[in-house]
Amino acid sequence: MPDVSKHVARVLETAADPSAAVKSSLAASWRRSLTHHGLNPGERAGVRRFDATALRERRDRSASMVALAMPKLDALYQLVGSSGCGVLLTDAEGVVLDLRVAAGDLATFEAWGLTPGADWSEASEGTNGIGTCISEARRVIIHREDHFHARNTAMSCMDAPIFGAEGELIGALDVSSARADQTAGFNRLIAAMVAQTARQIEAETFRAAFPEARILVADAEERDAATLLAVNGDDIVIGATRAARKALGLAASGPVRPMPASDLIGRSEGPAGFDKAERAAINRALARAGGNVSEAARELGIGRATMYRRMKRLGIGENLS
Repeated sequence: MPDVSKHVARVLETAADPSAAVKSSLAASWRRSLTHHGLNPGERAGVRRFDATALRERRDRSASMVALAMPKLDALYQLVGSSGCGVLLTDAEGVVLDLRVAAGDLATFEAWGLTPGADWSEASEGTNGIGTCISEARRVIIHREDHFHARNTAMSCMDAPIFGAEGELIGALDVSSARADQTAGFNRLIAAMVAQTARQIEAETFRAAFPEARILVADAEERDAATLLAVNGDDIVIGATRAARKALGLAASGPVRPMPASDLIGRSEGPAGFDKAERAAINRALARAGGNVSEAARELGIGRATMYRRMKRLGIGENLS
């Protein structure tokens, strides 16, 4: 851990300089922690913790996300747990709901406050992986001395936000390391796995919210982005993930205004991946039906007329009947 007085002086000097916050997202977070949240980087008191009753209430409110996330947390922990890392899931306010950590590292994580019920919001702990990820709704790596509080500078944290079915922030996924020799390169590798896992949880949450809908999966510039649309039997878009909203110029959150899928995904500026995914789905259905359009339409859960409209738009099998 660095010298506490030097860390405090560095944070205070940087956070007090408005120009530094303009140039650096880290400095901007330090400034928020100091001026907006009124925190002291030299604070020695431990992390705020909710009692068992309050934690149970928070888990109940996030029950759907937690249930869908469990297998993903287990898989991520299998990849990083042996290297001194713990996997944490939080709610949208930065309170830890679940933890995966090796028995040998548990005491360290408990001492740091990285346990269920701990409040890692930026308002509580200043700049940190969980809180800053939630505050800025983006992936972050907060490595050791990047933390606002001097008492948190022994850890490295890699985080990604988790968005709900209507594009709203519902939680964060965190991997924190207890290793003193954690390198920046290793942090980036773990951060990529964290982001991929967060998007898997997001995709599962989205599919669960639209169980009767047909889900279109788009190609995306970010391979870890969950770029999904939910389309009903009338070919109307009824839902979109955060990444799909961004790609297609829709509102970042809230209910999607129903619109024909062809109107939305046919836009020239939209990602070609939607057309590609729909074409592939139709061709698979036609292949299974031996070219019979009516049978393929039934397999896809749409009407024959709708099937023909889609085939015409996509330039598929004009001679099929």
